Amino acid sequence: MRLLAIDCATEACSVALFEQGTLLAGECQRMGRGHAEALVPMIAALPGKGQADRIAVSLGPGSFTGLRVGLAAARALALAWQAELVGYPTLALVAAMAREGYPGGDIDVVMNGGHGEWFVQRFDAQGEPREAVLSLAPDAAAAHCTGTLAAGSRATELVALRGEGTACELWPDARQLTLLPDHLLQADTSPIYGRAPDARLPQVPT
Repeated sequence: MRLLAIDCATEACSVALFEQGTLLAGECQRMGRGHAEALVPMIAALPGKGQADRIAVSLGPGSFTGLRVGLAAARALALAWQAELVGYPTLALVAAMAREGYPGGDIDVVMNGGHGEWFVQRFDAQGEPREAVLSLAPDAAAAHCTGTLAAGSRATELVALRGEGTACELWPDARQLTLLPDHLLQADTSPIYGRAPDARLPQVPT
C-alpha cells in the first residue's frame, strides 16, 4: 500500500510518498506563490512518479489558490490511478508536528490568513481540535489563544503580542503526515476556507 501526500495550502508546498507508513521520498519548498508550477514536477520526481493506492491532500485553511491547486491535482491523480482520495485539515497537521517537540500540553495553531487576519485553532494535548477554525485579527487572536505553546507561521508574532508563551514557527509538511491521528483523514475532501468569501453575489430586487 502506497500513499501520496500533497500539501500546498500555505506558503509551503510539499509532497511525500509512503509505503506501509514508511517515508520513501518527499520534498518541501517554501514559496510565496508558484504552487501550480512546482507541484506536478515535485510529484513526478518521487519514486514511480508518485503513483499510489491512496492520496491524502490538505483541505486548508490557507491560500485559496494553493488550496485549489492541491485539491485539483489530488482529484485528477486519484481518478487516473483509481486511488482512494482522503483529505485532512491543514492546522491539525501543524499541531501534530508541534506536539513532537512539545508533548503534553495544549497547542494554539496560528497561520497566515487573509486581509491581515490569522487562522487560529486550539488543540488539546492529544492533538484533537477544541474548536472550529477561526479567522481573527492579530489582537483578537492573542486574546483568544491561552495555551503555553503557539505553533505555525505566525507563532512568534502571537507570543510577542501576548507577552508570554513559547513560539514554534512551523509550516505544514507532507513528509510528516504519519504524525497526524488516523481519524483526521476523511473521505470528504471539501475545502476548509476558514473565512467567508470576499466576493458576494449581487442582491436581486424582489
